[in-house]
Amino acid sequence: MSFAGLRVLALESRRAAEMAELIRKQGGHPFVAPALREVPLEQNAETFRFAERLFSGEFDMMILLTGVGTRQLNRVLAARYPERAFAEALGRLAVVARGPKPVAALREMGIAPAVIAPEPNTWRELLAAIATRPERHIAVQEYGRSNLELLDGLRARGAEVTPVRVYQYGMPEDPAPLREAARRLAAGEIDVALFTTAVQIEHLARAARDQGIEEPALAALRTCQVASIGPTTSEALEEFGIHPAFEPSHPKLGILVLEAAGRFHG
Repeated sequence: MSFAGLRVLALESRRAAEMAELIRKQGGHPFVAPALREVPLEQNAETFRFAERLFSGEFDMMILLTGVGTRQLNRVLAARYPERAFAEALGRLAVVARGPKPVAALREMGIAPAVIAPEPNTWRELLAAIATRPERHIAVQEYGRSNLELLDGLRARGAEVTPVRVYQYGMPEDPAPLREAARRLAAGEIDVALFTTAVQIEHLARAARDQGIEEPALAALRTCQVASIGPTTSEALEEFGIHPAFEPSHPKLGILVLEAAGRFHG
């Protein structure tokens, strides 16, 4: 089996040329748009300001919306502070998990949440689950887009809310290919999309948003044949309403492309 002429979008950065060649060898027409660049840790300034407030006891509740965001936040803070500092700080306040994925990430850190939002794990269930809680100094871990309904709902109850967004990567130095990828998606010119890291979808959505085409680009992705390198990336995609058709048997570029070609042939 091969892609048999399908138009394949990939967002790989460090191994972009290799990814394009792998797609060509499987009969696809690649469009590779690097979606990120690594940034120095000091550029996570807002995250570190949050950390100082957390460690000084300014919050009495933290809401964790995603597993991938929880893990990323833990990794970023561990680069500057003691490895267990974040977990120990969470142990001193009420921790709220939106659903099973942040619960799993917390379990890895040895933390049991005080509240878990029931299915279907939306902001509505989360607000209902904490309706009688007394805490009013609340940090909210975000990933991807802000959940304005949740933030507004908390503030309407008199809470002081601090959104916490984690940036381990920046937008690519040359944004032109990523912007072009968004335009091709919106125009229906992509058949297959391959995602190899969680942050790619956030940056692709941002490139589309900057051009006023976020909705058509994301709508096109939801109808494309999408493959994800693994669970963390799949979770990030699901935050945008995109449900990957499969993850490869091993999280490697070559296997991802080979198995995608076997499933998504023209």
